[in-house]
Amino acid sequence: MTNTQIIEETIAFVKETLKGAEGGHDWFHIQRVFKNTLLIAKDEKADVLVVSLGALLHDIADAKFNGGDETIGPKMATDFLNSLQVEKKVLDHVVKIIENISYKSSLGSKKLFTSKELMVVQDADRLDAIGAIGIARAFNYGGFKNRELYNPEIAPNLQMTKEEYKKSDAPTINHFYEKLLLLKDKMNTKTGTELAEKRHQFMLDYLEQFYMEWNGTA
Repeated sequence: MTNTQIIEETIAFVKETLKGAEGGHDWFHIQRVFKNTLLIAKDEKADVLVVSLGALLHDIADAKFNGGDETIGPKMATDFLNSLQVEKKVLDHVVKIIENISYKSSLGSKKLFTSKELMVVQDADRLDAIGAIGIARAFNYGGFKNRELYNPEIAPNLQMTKEEYKKSDAPTINHFYEKLLLLKDKMNTKTGTELAEKRHQFMLDYLEQFYMEWNGTA
């Protein structure tokens, strides 16, 4: 099976698996991350097959929709890639990307794995968490979890541990300070950093408008 055929089979698998998924973690999220991955990979000279499969499979079974179980996604990806007889070296690298891509993984005290390909896919995923799309996804997920939009009496937790992050049910506006506004400075690649700048500014402008409307001054 050629690399192109492997990627096409993976796209079909992901589309089918994520039918009916929450709007911020559905096929369209995957598609955007996949496109951003290919864009960033051009400048980073990354392994195109590895980053493509990493992007396509990174949210195949997101832990937050599976009772916090972080093993389901890697297991599903492994089983699927084995069914395509993907080379073990490629398969292992893709699974490592899935296991280490999430923001909460960066809240731990040590990095367990790093590679150029992980950095590319991670940047692509983080780009989709900021800017106009990021704002839409944040409020979509907040609504999905029945969270408040904003509560002035609940301050953001700026020193959150991985466990606190996983259990948080704070208002959606807090999520900007606890994660989204931090992503620009956590980008790994030159291209990712450049793309993040404009999206970051859009979020700052949005928050300024949000508070003016909240306080009745706009």
